[in-house]
Amino acid sequence: MTEANRRDAGRVLTYPCGTPPTRGEAREIAPGVRWMRLALPVSLAHINVWAIEEAEGHALIDTGLGDDDTIDAWRTLLNGPLAKGVTRVIVTHLHPDHVGMAGWLTREHRRRLWMTRTEYLQCRMLAGDTGHPAPDDAIAFYRRAGWDDATLEAYRQRFGTFGRLISPLPGGYRRIRDRDVIAIGGRDWEVIVGAGHTPEHACLHCPSLKLFVSGDQVLPRISSNLSVLPSEPDADPLAEWLTSLDEIGKRVPNDVLVLPAHNEPFVGLHARLAQLAASHRRAIERLYAALGKPRRAIDTFSTLFGRAIESKDASNYGLATGESLAHLNYLVNRGLVTVHEDDDGVAWYRAV
Repeated sequence: MTEANRRDAGRVLTYPCGTPPTRGEAREIAPGVRWMRLALPVSLAHINVWAIEEAEGHALIDTGLGDDDTIDAWRTLLNGPLAKGVTRVIVTHLHPDHVGMAGWLTREHRRRLWMTRTEYLQCRMLAGDTGHPAPDDAIAFYRRAGWDDATLEAYRQRFGTFGRLISPLPGGYRRIRDRDVIAIGGRDWEVIVGAGHTPEHACLHCPSLKLFVSGDQVLPRISSNLSVLPSEPDADPLAEWLTSLDEIGKRVPNDVLVLPAHNEPFVGLHARLAQLAASHRRAIERLYAALGKPRRAIDTFSTLFGRAIESKDASNYGLATGESLAHLNYLVNRGLVTVHEDDDGVAWYRAV
C-alpha cells in the first residue's frame, strides 16, 4: 500500500476506541466484548485478540504466537480481567500469530477449539513439516520464481519453523462454516468466510452489537498478504480475495465497528473494502505494463511494492515472492500474460 493510499484511508476511516490497551489490560469496547493486545517479535509488533463474556467465562477469538512471552501475557489476563475463565477458543485462520496459543489454551481450560475445516487441517499439515527437510517440490517452486542457490539454501535451513511457532493443536475441533450463526454471549454472530489471505478465513458479524471481527481479511492501514505457496503453485488467491471483499460488502453493513487483527478498531468498512480492491487493481495494471519484456517473479518487486526487497530479508523476500506470484497467476489465468520456463526451470512472464 502506497503512502498516498494510507493518507486516503486516514481521511475516510475513524478510530473511536482510542489508544490501544496495554499489556494485561482487557478493554471493554462493546457490551461484554473486550479488546486485548499481544506482542509479536516482528514488524507488526502486536496482534489484537478479543474476549466475549458468556455465563461461565469468556469466548476467546484468536490467541497470539506460541511462545513463552505470550503464555505469560495470557496468564496475566486469565488471573486478572478474564479470571472468570474460558468457554471456547475461536480462531479466524491458521497463521501462527492467530492460532499459536490455541492448543495451550484449550488444554489448560479443557475447552473446544472452533475453526473452519480447511484452516484446521492445513495448520496440522504445516506443523507436520517440522523436523523434515524441505521437499523437492518446494525447492523447484522457488527456483522457478527466480531464487538463486544461496537463497534456496537459506530456505532449506529454516524450513519447518511453522510448528515451532505454535502450541500443538488439539486432536479434535468444532468445525465452523460460512453462514453459520453462533450464539456467543447471548447474541447471534454470523460466520462470514473469506479467502485469499488463507483458504477459509472466518470473520464474525454481530448485527445486534454492530461489530465485525475481520481478522486479517480487512485491515485498516495495511493490506493482507496474498501469497501463492509451493503446496498450490497454480492458485489464484488474488481473485479469491477480491471476490471475498465484494461478498463482505454485500453481507456486512457499513456502520459496524470493525475489529481487525492489526492496527485499531475502525468505522468505515465499505470505504476500506473499496480502497483495498482499488489498490490491488492498480497493482495489476502496473504489473501488466511492466511485462512488455519477460520478467521473473523476483523481478517484479519494485513494480508491485515500490521498493527493492533483498533476499537477506528472508521473511519479506518470501512474502513478496508469494504475492508477486499471486498477481502473475491472476494475469495468466485471464489470458493476459504468458509464461515460459527456461532450461534451468525458471519461469519468465510476458504480456500478450
